[in-house]
Order: sequence, then structure tokens, then C-alpha cells
Amino acid sequence: MAKLTRTRINNRDYMSFPLRIGKQGSTVSSRQQHVREQIEQILFTNPAERWYRPDFGIGARALVFEPNQQTLWELVKKRLLATLAEALKGEVLAESLVVDVQGKNEQLKIFISYQMAALQHSEKLEFLLNGER
Repeated sequence: MAKLTRTRINNRDYMSFPLRIGKQGSTVSSRQQHVREQIEQILFTNPAERWYRPDFGIGARALVFEPNQQTLWELVKKRLLATLAEALKGEVLAESLVVDVQGKNEQLKIFISYQMAALQHSEKLEFLLNGER
């Protein structure tokens, strides 16, 4: 992945998630880290957990107890693509968003790749769910 230098376009700080308070006040995240944190929120927020956004989140922790097979993978992929496209509108190029879900034994792997809008920066993330904390 390409190394980013701070420019006017990406020189904006965001409050980090989860919120942490440091000596200087709330901690901040870069634009790239902010997008990663948004993706984690989508993965680990249960549907209907947010009051005015009942469709937000896919509840990834609960998926560990579902049968780990192709139908689950396709359902997760579709729900995740729809939620990510809506939540990351303006931050990520919609046509660059790719989600792949695979499973083996008790593990569910979620691969997400995207390109940030206005920055020629691509990210590839991998999340492993296996019932452990």
C-alpha cells in the first residue's frame, strides 16, 4: 500500500472511535483511520441497536452462532455491501468497494477492500470472527 503524505485534502482529524480521552482532550484519528473505525462500527453494531438507524450494522458477533456455510456468507456479503455503501458515501468510491466472506470450521473471515475518494489510497482489511474475544 502506498504511503500517504498529509495534504489539505487529507489533513483533517476526526474524533476516534471508540471515544478515548487523553491529556489533550478527546483523541483523534486520521481520515484513513476514521474510515476503518466506521467499518468496525458497521461490523460490530447489531441491527436496530441505533435508534434512528435501524438498518445500520450487521451484528457480526452474533454470526458466530450461525451455520458456517455458503448461504451465510452470501447474506453477510449483501448486507455488508449495502450498509458500507450507505455509511461511507463520500469517503469511499462506491465502485471500488469489494467484500468477500469465507468460512472454515468455526471461523468466518470477512475481507473488505476499497479506494478512498479524493485520495488515491486503497485499503484491504481482514476481519476474523471465531467466537473468541
